[in-house]
Amino acid sequence: MRAESSVARYSRDVAHVTHEQLDRLLEQALLADDHEDLARRLEALVGAYISGDISRAAILVLAAEEWRQAGQPARALDCFQRAVDDGGEVGVDPRAGIADTLFELEQPDEGREVIEAIRVDGEVTPATALTVAETLVAYGDLREAHRWATEGAQGAVEGSGEYTALLRTRYRIRVDLGLPEDELDALLDASH
Repeated sequence: MRAESSVARYSRDVAHVTHEQLDRLLEQALLADDHEDLARRLEALVGAYISGDISRAAILVLAAEEWRQAGQPARALDCFQRAVDDGGEVGVDPRAGIADTLFELEQPDEGREVIEAIRVDGEVTPATALTVAETLVAYGDLREAHRWATEGAQGAVEGSGEYTALLRTRYRIRVDLGLPEDELDALLDASH
């Protein structure tokens, strides 16, 4: 009889996922510095998931990020897509992760198509706008990044962390583009 793997044993034991369980798992993986093992454990957790304080889709997004850290972008894309298909609540639209991974895989046209689909669908959260803006900055599309950061800041709750992060990102992009200061820059000064 084959010995049961620690990942299989972990997933068998967990059906209701709490923030505390997930935090412990993330902390253990951080100490071990093994992104691939964490990604596998997160995927196993999704397989055993019945209910929880965090959605299955959010766990898949975490797994996708770990696969990216482990240097396996194809596995990351799969997890991001599974998160989209699941439709559960997530902080950032998983398609933003798909777009970023496509850019990483040197498929910028496909990445831009995904970003455009996010825009067309509407109701973009500030966190998603920030993620898309950061992706576009990383891959040199400053004008489009500026637009995403501006729209995200205008839709964010004043004083929130996302609001400040969007204003800061927008400010850095504006300076890089050589654009004149505007009223949103003044809000960044006020938010400090």
